Formats: sequence, structure tokens, C-alpha cells
Amino acid sequence: MARRLAQVAKKVGVSEATVSRVLNGKPGVSDATRQAVLTALDVLGYERPTQLRGERARLVGLVLPELQNPIFPAFAEVIGGALAQRGLTPVLCTQTKGGVSEADYVDLLLQQQVSGVVFAGGLFAQADAPHEHYRRLAERRIPVVLVNAAIDGLDLPCIACDDAVAVEQAWRNLVSLGHEHIGLVLGPPDHVPSRRKRAAARAAARAAGRELADEFQESSMPRRCGRPVARLPGRQRSRPGRLPRTAAVDGRPPARPPSHGCRSPGTGPPTRPTARSPTPPRCSLCTAPPSGCGGPNRASATGR
Repeated sequence: MARRLAQVAKKVGVSEATVSRVLNGKPGVSDATRQAVLTALDVLGYERPTQLRGERARLVGLVLPELQNPIFPAFAEVIGGALAQRGLTPVLCTQTKGGVSEADYVDLLLQQQVSGVVFAGGLFAQADAPHEHYRRLAERRIPVVLVNAAIDGLDLPCIACDDAVAVEQAWRNLVSLGHEHIGLVLGPPDHVPSRRKRAAARAAARAAGRELADEFQESSMPRRCGRPVARLPGRQRSRPGRLPRTAAVDGRPPARPPSHGCRSPGTGPPTRPTARSPTPPRCSLCTAPPSGCGGPNRASATGR
């Protein structure tokens, strides 16, 4: 008991006597200090006294599927900061392979009398996954917010982007860059956002008078060094100075190969400085020597 008082007092920055007054329900403690002590109890994993268990803690669970994908740490930083500004303490619950499941985290959060739960990605987006823990939160009237598209029937507040519009814009952008073979890198087959993106990509391809071939769709992404990896067939090698004709909608386009010169259609091959010659000024757009640049900045690069 003494150790618990000392830890809570150190966490809050008050005396052990103040913590004792809060735990015993005695007066003489401000509401802010009382709430800070109760929150410290929850954060440190101590059970509240029986007479205080009816009060819901000012804790909000933030459940993430992983931290290797950089989007999820970004979510944690923004959501955690917003909660802290409102006097709430975020409790980060990160899933790992073979570790605590999403349903187990929900049980732990319920034991801590949380005020709400935010799921930034999770099983709610997969049609074939278990969803009973979401319904259990709803039955207990715990506020829940889902980030990303969810399956039908959960009836929980959800924040998600318009997958159809996003794919349509990405598709048109890649076509405008000259890409001819556009592939999709998607999540599992039962992943709701991936289903919507696939349907939108097929519609975009049909609008352009084409069909989205199955060989240009990758749904099962193996992991290498913690990062998803997918290989799309039909990738063509590009000559220096030419953009590749294959690109992925749900990932980054293939990197442009390094080029030592730049030319426009109808111009001759680029000239390069010899190893012994002084390095000439470079074009501000393509970094090529001005004599070999056919770009719009040739005049400004050469001074003529």
C-alpha cells in the first residue's frame, strides 16, 4: 500500500497524504487533483477503491494494428495530442504477431473503465474477421470511433476517405504521366477499403476503354523486413530519361532511373562533360549540362 501511494504521488506530483485523501474519499482536495490521482491509478495499473469504481476514468484507448507502417505512429501522435488537450489520457494498444489480440485489448480497456476507444485501422475493416468485441463496446455504451472504412452492420461512427474518388484521381494522374500498365497493391481479399479501390479501378479502366487484368492486381502482400512487398508483372525497363510505363495506384510509382542528360523529342543525344573538363553549369530542372538540355530552361541555363 505504501509503495502504491508513493508511485501515484510521484506520478501526479503531490504528497502521499493527498493521494490517501483521494483514495479514502476525504475532502480537502481539488477536483483537478482528485481526477489526476484517479487517472494515475489507471495508468499505473492499480485498481480503484470500491467506492470509486463507478466513475469512468478519463482514459481513451487508441488501438493500432501495427507501428511499422508510418501512418499509424502519425495517427497516434495527432490523436494523442488532441486527447491530451482535452484532459484525456491516451492508452496506446499496439498489436504484434503472436501477441495480445484486439479483443484482448478491449477486455483490458473495459477493466480500466475507459471513457472511449479509437480504432485506427483494425479488424472492423475485414469482413471475415471476428467483430464481437466491437458489439460489446456498443452494448456498454462506450464511445467508439473507427478510422478507415468499416464493414456494414457495425453501426459505429467511422471516419474514412472516399476510396473511389482517391483511386480515380490516382488513376488519371498516372495516365497523364504516360503510364500504360497500372497495377493495384491491395490488402487482403476481405478488406473493405481494398474492395472499394478495386471496384473504382475497374470502373476507371473501363472508362478509358480498357480492362483491369487480374495479373496487375496483388491482394496478398508478403512482408520483407517488416514492409509489405508486392511484385507486379509486366514491368518494362526504361531507357535513361524515359519514365517507366508501369505504376502502382496504391503505392509509389517506380523510381525514375538516373540520367546524365536530358533531351526533348527531336533533339540529338545529350552531351556529357569529360572527366577532365570543368563541370559546366546545370539545368535548373533536369540537372543536365546546358548543351544537352532540350528543356524549357535552356536559355536561362546557358545565359543566351
